[in-house]
Parts: sequence; structure tokens; C-alpha cells
Amino acid sequence: MVLPIEPHQYTTQRIVSCCGVGLHTGRTVNLTIHPAPANTGIQFLRSDLADRPIIPARVERVIDTTLATTISDGHHKISTTEHLMAALRGFGIDNAVVDLDSHEVPIMDGSAGPFCRLLKTAGRSRQQGLRKILRITRPISHVDGNKSIRIEPYDGYKVSARIQFDDALISEQCYSVEVTPERFGKEIACARTFGFVEQVEQLWQNGLALGGTLDNVIAIHWNRRSILNENGLRFDDEFIRHKVLDVIGDIALLGSPVMGHVIADRSGHGLHLEFMKAVINNPQCWEYVTFKKKGESLLRQVVQSTQSSGHRFAPFFAPVNEAISSQRVCTM
Repeated sequence: MVLPIEPHQYTTQRIVSCCGVGLHTGRTVNLTIHPAPANTGIQFLRSDLADRPIIPARVERVIDTTLATTISDGHHKISTTEHLMAALRGFGIDNAVVDLDSHEVPIMDGSAGPFCRLLKTAGRSRQQGLRKILRITRPISHVDGNKSIRIEPYDGYKVSARIQFDDALISEQCYSVEVTPERFGKEIACARTFGFVEQVEQLWQNGLALGGTLDNVIAIHWNRRSILNENGLRFDDEFIRHKVLDVIGDIALLGSPVMGHVIADRSGHGLHLEFMKAVINNPQCWEYVTFKKKGESLLRQVVQSTQSSGHRFAPFFAPVNEAISSQRVCTM
């Protein structure tokens, strides 16, 4: 059976670490990625706190989308999750514990590239557990003025995006990519975040973006025709590629691999959150796909319908000992 998405869950083969600075605090942050058992999902561990709280990387944990995506357990937070989450999804990691000694994921070079290189060093380990895939069966969309994002049925995972700026440097850019580890690594991972110089200066004045430098942000010149970074752009269309990266990283918070085509027009973190809420609130437009196997062979695909009475959205992965609601099962 040829499947558009690998049916097995994956974790990392070994523990890996890196060190960087928080974009907004400017403080040094140590990050360590640990392998995790099947059905753990992605969890953040605040090892700098006495109670070492664990915060699952899930959409219902999002508390803020200003400048970045921030999740919380109600008491503690993790900010700027999107680049690391994009790397984990793009590289195909389902289960991992991310240990941080700060509330910010380090910005590194402003892209997901350093995290992808870290994950390549860690390696992937296929697990016995099988994935549950959120498959789109009908289009779902969210519109806010001239901004929109929608998802359509698709036999795989694809992201298409468009941005429009009133300047000569960016103007209008579009990009579309089939999200596989190979294409994500080559085309999307290294695209950096960007901002206009005066916006960065204003953030500095307000005590934000204290870790922002030309080493981790593309700074667009006041004339809107060039950038201040001496080495230039990594891609002619690096701006839209980074927007695609953000889409992938935020939508990973749905907690399951997605089978569908995401189409984003001038979207941002806030729109991504509202879109994910729209997905959750329209269970008639998607279903969970699971797999059964006998020995080493996959026998058949099983659909867990979301249309049964009393169903509520429940991400595939949950913290240890947290139950996932039961769902009606029908064979395909």
C-alpha cells in the first residue's frame, strides 16, 4: 500500500542540544531535544523552574500571537514556538520533549535551518506506534478583511502562500510546496524572519526584540528597495518562503499530521490561530485516519469519524496519562 504520508510515528534517535538567544529578551537560552515514547507528541519542559512544568504544543494552549506564537499551561509560557515546530513537522518528528531553561525558544538565525541541522544530527527513529492523520474532506476557510487562509482536500500535505507589500523589494510573492522532509529542508527551512528597520527600532524602544540583530533578522531598509544584511538574501523570494515556514509551524499545533492543501493569503500568526479554531469547529469537514497492521504489513486504513454524536476535538497526542476521548470507528 502506497500512502501519501508515512504511517509510523517517529522520534529522535539521540539527545541533541543547542544554545542561542531569545529574540525578545536577548538572554541566552539552552535547548535540548529528547526522544519520547509513541503518542507523547511534542512537549516543552521548563527546566529553569522548580516544578519543571510540561506544556504540550497544542492549539488550545496558545495564549498570544503578537509577533510570535506563545503557548502556556495557564501559569508558565513558551514563546516563539513556530520555527522549531516547523522543523519538527518538516523533518517528520512526532514525539519529543524540548527542554528549555527560559520561556523563549532561541531565535538562532531567524529560520528553522539550525533546528533542522540539529535534528539531522539527532537522527530519526521509527516507532511501533502508528500515526493518526487529520484528513480534510471538505474545504474550511477563515477570512479577515483582505487576509484569508483555507484548506482543501488533498492527497498529501501541501502549503501555498501569497504576500503583498507596497514596496519595490517584496511587492507580491507566491510560493507552493509539497511538505516532505527533503523539500522542506531544501526550500523552506533556511528562510529567515524579516522586518522593516523602523519597526525593529520601535520594538527596541519598547523593550522587545532585544535579541534581534542582522544575524537573525532580515532588516528591510527605509528605502524599501534593499536590506541591511551584508550577505543579502538566501533566496530571491525568501520573504514568502518564511511565511510558508510560519504556516507549517503554527498548524503543527493541531497535534496530528495533516492531509490537505493549505492556501494562505497575507496570513500571520493570529490568522493561523483563528483558522485552526475554524478547523476544530467544523468536524464535518475532516476525519482522523489511522492504520492497522499485522506483523510488519499494513492491512487497511481505518477512519475515525468526527461526525458521531457528542464528539469533541482531541489531538492525537496527549501528555502521559491524559486520556483521549473515544471515537466511532468504521473501515474504509
